[in-house]
Amino acid sequence: MDKFIEKAATLAEALPFIQQFRGETIVVKFGGSIMESEEGCRRILQDIAFMECVGLRPVVIHGGGKAISRAMKEANIAPNFVQGLRVTDKATIQVVEKVLNHEVNPHLVEIIQQFHGKARGIHGEDIICVEKMEGMDLKTNESLDWGYVGRVAKVDIEPIKAYLRSNIVPVITPLGKGPRGTLYNINADDAAMAIACALDARKLVFLTDVPGLLRDPEDKESLISSLHLGEVDELIERGVIAGGMLPKIRGMAGAVKAGVKKAHIIDASMPHSLLLELFTSEGVGTEITE
Repeated sequence: MDKFIEKAATLAEALPFIQQFRGETIVVKFGGSIMESEEGCRRILQDIAFMECVGLRPVVIHGGGKAISRAMKEANIAPNFVQGLRVTDKATIQVVEKVLNHEVNPHLVEIIQQFHGKARGIHGEDIICVEKMEGMDLKTNESLDWGYVGRVAKVDIEPIKAYLRSNIVPVITPLGKGPRGTLYNINADDAAMAIACALDARKLVFLTDVPGLLRDPEDKESLISSLHLGEVDELIERGVIAGGMLPKIRGMAGAVKAGVKKAHIIDASMPHSLLLELFTSEGVGTEITE
């Protein structure tokens, strides 16, 4: 009997959060190693289906890096990265488009539907306009060229909002269209941040391979559960925010400054971490607030 009472207590605890977020847009980005686990993907997408069922308006942006790498290997295309971003030539962008739009995206939509959630795929290039990504190597002063890699310039949110009004979960690929209709690859984190800002989302959630922001990377008990915008620069200066976490936290902070109420980073490998972060008092990851 105790276990049933415990389950009822969990549902009761979730009630005020469900009431608070009902009708609100929650942008969720996931990718990385969790996408290699069918079980992990199903858990996340079951959480998404639950969110839609109780009246939230989730929007999903997904990556597909390892699936792309496998497809490139099968096509005998050698991967090339510059400063952590995949260099995308003409042959590579064709592989990227095929994998994201016609393999990964339909599969994720199908899983949500298996959980009786309503979901539809959106090809990113149909709603995202980009500028070609350009940069400079500060050590050599040479220009950097990532090929068909873009930076988000504008998002057409009307197709997304039309799905949300019909209680359909949009599942979006990180692709964009540049001048003259050229297809570009986009960093999925950047795409999620741009979409969240354009939608004026209540929350932006990054599902990652780490528990959140740790004061000590070697100590999982040192999780920083809540972070205000004013603390970000100080933690960067102290080196607490560094490495791969640096662009994520900066992007999350930028989204909050642009009007997103809260940005979260949570561990995708923890079962139902998305629901635990959204619908419990304690949460399980790191949130950034104004």
